[in-house]
Amino acid sequence: MKSTFLNTILELSKVRITFAVSLTTITGYVLARGRFDTGLILPTLGIFLLACGSSALNHYQEKDKDALMDRTKNRPIPSGRISPQGALIFAFLLIVTGSAFIWIGSGLLALQLGLLALIWYNFIYTPLKKRTAFAVVPGAVIGSLPPLVGWVAAGGSLLDPRALIIAFFFFIWQVPHFWLLLLKFGKEYEKAGFASITSVYTDKQIKSTTFIWTMATAVTALMLPVFGIVDTVVMSIGLFIATAWLVYIFAGLLKRSEEIFNPRFYFMKINYFVLIVLVFLTIDSVLK
Repeated sequence: MKSTFLNTILELSKVRITFAVSLTTITGYVLARGRFDTGLILPTLGIFLLACGSSALNHYQEKDKDALMDRTKNRPIPSGRISPQGALIFAFLLIVTGSAFIWIGSGLLALQLGLLALIWYNFIYTPLKKRTAFAVVPGAVIGSLPPLVGWVAAGGSLLDPRALIIAFFFFIWQVPHFWLLLLKFGKEYEKAGFASITSVYTDKQIKSTTFIWTMATAVTALMLPVFGIVDTVVMSIGLFIATAWLVYIFAGLLKRSEEIFNPRFYFMKINYFVLIVLVFLTIDSVLK
């Protein structure tokens, strides 16, 4: 019983995604401060809880659509493991607690950025998914905000070009990240009534477009040293090698092959790339 309850809570919170969001907040903090210290605890925990609350609220918002898709029909609300009202209360408690942690640990500006991410995700991006197949482009703004929360929490300025290039990198990356998911689950999205890009483009066109967005991600990563985010030679070389690896891997999207296409393969690779970039940025900042 306890295990089932815990699993329900973890699913509602989309812990794997919210944990990754927290990592970007930590990265933004360390880049601005130049070191790890106890000041990052409250904003990171606050963003984690706020993101968990936003995810739980999203479960509530999309409960009817989730029930129509094989991939999501066993989520907590459509499966009956928690009532819609229970999920909503859980979301509210997380949002309030997370907001309090951010405000206490980082101040009003950081809280405003955190709440902007929540509003953008739950009240702009979520409704847009039903209306346009290109909702992911404005929706990608969401991922650019958590690192800015960390940056501001460490005393950095939002007008600093380094903060803007970091935010831009996370914005660009999310588009190919999500479109790769649509290559695998696009038909389910259509079945549930979402506006999926698979109904607009062919798989080949989606692959080509995803490749272009991935190249934009690679170029943005190479701009990080130009903006002074990466200073050490070793980390700059490592970043270049990682970017070359990404381009090489994703060139496979343009090949004509009779083999069965596996979107998850590319999905995981671009996520690994972003994780590598986060590690390089953090190490470089500490070594300065």
